[in-house]
Amino acid sequence: MASEALPAERLRDYLGELKPEARALLIAELERGLLRGDEIPGGDLVLQELRRVLHEQGQASSRIGNPVRLFFHALEPFIVDDNLGHKHPGRIARAALESIWAWISRDLLPAEATIFSDEVSQALLAGDKSKAESLTRTFQNLALRRVETALAAADSGDKAGRRLAGQIGFPGALDVAKEFLSILKARDELAALGRQLPGHINALTDGRLLGVKALLDARIGQKPDIFVHALLLVMSRLSAPWQLIRIATKAAESDNAARIAASPYGVAITIVLVELGRLVGELKTDLRSGRGVAVIALLKAIHDAARGLRTEVDLSVDTDWGRQLAAMRAEISNLLKSEIESMPGRVRRLLRPRPAKEIAAGSVLDEGDVAETEALIGFVDACRKFAGELALNEVTQRSYSELQHYLDSGTPALIEGLRNAGDGDRKFRQSQVDAAVRFCAKVFGEDYAAQLAKAAEVAAHSERKAAAKA
Repeated sequence: MASEALPAERLRDYLGELKPEARALLIAELERGLLRGDEIPGGDLVLQELRRVLHEQGQASSRIGNPVRLFFHALEPFIVDDNLGHKHPGRIARAALESIWAWISRDLLPAEATIFSDEVSQALLAGDKSKAESLTRTFQNLALRRVETALAAADSGDKAGRRLAGQIGFPGALDVAKEFLSILKARDELAALGRQLPGHINALTDGRLLGVKALLDARIGQKPDIFVHALLLVMSRLSAPWQLIRIATKAAESDNAARIAASPYGVAITIVLVELGRLVGELKTDLRSGRGVAVIALLKAIHDAARGLRTEVDLSVDTDWGRQLAAMRAEISNLLKSEIESMPGRVRRLLRPRPAKEIAAGSVLDEGDVAETEALIGFVDACRKFAGELALNEVTQRSYSELQHYLDSGTPALIEGLRNAGDGDRKFRQSQVDAAVRFCAKVFGEDYAAQLAKAAEVAAHSERKAAAKA
């Protein structure tokens, strides 16, 4: 885990400390400025990080909107925050949208795109949402025709296809453009399904499962070309996206992988496995960027998805699905192992009793190191809860037992060091004891930590009384 935060991480930490009202005001002002065309250095980055903070804290936010966002709004349930090289059935990477828009506004409809942007911006600034939506739909219809024509021409030969892919500007661009076209053409049907679905589904079970499946069954017969998108729309409403597999097992009336794969709903298993792979990639990125201690919610989502796939579907290792899941579980275990194993050593480094000659007068432990180590202890504790499913039982048990033993046996020496401290090393030894109290609260509970803090207070008081008598 990186010891020094990256610039984006420091920005995220700062934004996370703002009050919700301040974040909402900042978002609104930045969006208005960008909508007016103001030059705001770093404005897009700040908006991105603000929204990430809101998402991590489970807070909703309103958006003023802008022309490009309105143009892509119908795609929102099918947009995935992943790199362009990771393909998701029926979904489009958010990173591709800028290139798609640039292609449309530069090569297909340059004059019309300028007019659209200007008129929608004016409508939004005037608060006329209805007009903005009407203008957007008109431009979408025009874009649909031009995109369809361009893709049809690209199908005429390899050279034409390569030329169009070069215009759009990234690998796999033609497949993404076709997915974009498919979703936008079906936006009315998908919107109708969205209105029939519950806004939020905590658990896909019993009557709720039957009702959702009935809506999807109708799409198989009436609109088979949008079936994958219909499944994704359901997944976007689920608290636990992995529960989409329950529709597949219900349709097959079996947990047998072969029977599920033979049904139209087999693609639901693929969708969930690919989404699990995305979460594992996000975990890898967060760990490398130093955010390992902030991914407990992500780790839980990964654990729940892996457990759901293993317990609700018979994914034996001789199936493609089973091999994919086994490979991901192994990758997760390898990712987390080094983080878990590093934790006891970090605690020892901070709390190691030092002779007075090694302590600079008036120095204290670095608060950032203490806070990060405290959070890492919480992270490892979370890993313990998920250890069985993520193949981490042995390493988490060993590391946590080592930590427990060190804290239990080492804190008396810290208390004694504080009791006998002199003017030069007293602050440092007090900071060590304070850190030990925080760590013990994580490991042994608040009552144990309170007793340790009381013992430290008595030791410090004894030392002060001895100094006063002297």
